[in-house]
Amino acid sequence: MKWMLKLSLIFTLIAGVWFAGAASAHAAAGKPYHFGFKKSRNGQLPSIAQEGFLGIVEQNGAIFLGNTEKKELYLTFDNGYENGYTIKVLDVLKEKQVPAAFFVTGHYIRDQAELLKRMTAEGHLIGNHSWSHPDMSGLSAERIKVELDKVKEEVAALTGQKEMPYLRPPRGIFSENMLKISRELGYTNVFWSVAYKDWDVNDQKGWKYAYDRVMAQLHPGAVILLHSVSRDNAEALGKIIDDAKQQGYEFKSLDQLDTKHYR
Repeated sequence: MKWMLKLSLIFTLIAGVWFAGAASAHAAAGKPYHFGFKKSRNGQLPSIAQEGFLGIVEQNGAIFLGNTEKKELYLTFDNGYENGYTIKVLDVLKEKQVPAAFFVTGHYIRDQAELLKRMTAEGHLIGNHSWSHPDMSGLSAERIKVELDKVKEEVAALTGQKEMPYLRPPRGIFSENMLKISRELGYTNVFWSVAYKDWDVNDQKGWKYAYDRVMAQLHPGAVILLHSVSRDNAEALGKIIDDAKQQGYEFKSLDQLDTKHYR
C-alpha cells in the first residue's frame, strides 16, 4: 500500500506543477502591454526590440512596419470623436490622391455618418477601433467579439463596406490573448512606427510643430498614426504629403502592405 501512496503523491505533485504552469501561462497571455517603440532618427529604422512584446506581435501577424526596403508610407488616422478637422483632412487626401485608413469607434459612427460615407466613397479604408473604446487586453473572447462586430456591422450598414480586416486596439493597449482572439475573428492589428503626442486638443502647437515631428521620423515602410482631432495635423498634412513625395516616398493603402517587418 505504501507504493500506492507514493505513486499518488507523485501524481499529485505532477498535477500541481502542471496546473501552476498552465495558470502562469494563462496569466502571461493576459498581461497588458502599452504599445511603444524607439522612434526613427536620421533615417534609422524604429524598433520594438526592447519593449518586451516583439515576439507576440510578430506571432499574431500584427503590423508594425511594412517593407523597410521600399520607400512606402501608410497613412492612418484614429477617429474617436469629431473635432471639426476631418473634412479638411479628407479634402487634402483627395487633392493629393493619397489613400488612408480611418479607425473609428461607436461614438464616431453614430455621430458622423456622412463623413464615414465620404471616406469609403473616396477610396479610404475604415478600420475597427472598438465600439466603446475599452482596454481590450483583459476582455473575454465574447466581449471582444461584441465590441468588434458592432463596429463592423454599423459601418457596413452606413457605407456598404462589407469587409473590415484591420483593427487598432484602443489606446494601444493589448495582450497576447487579445491579439490571438481578434486574429481568429479575421482581424490584422495595426500598430504604428511614426507618431507623436497629437491627441491633446488643448496642447496644439501649430502646423510646423506637427510637420517637424512627422518628417523627422519618416522611414521606409512607415505606418503613420495621426489623430484627426488635431488642428495641427489638418494644417500640416498637405505639406507632409508633398515633401514626403519629394523625398521619393509613395503613399499606399494598408491593403497594399504585403511585407511585414519586425525589429
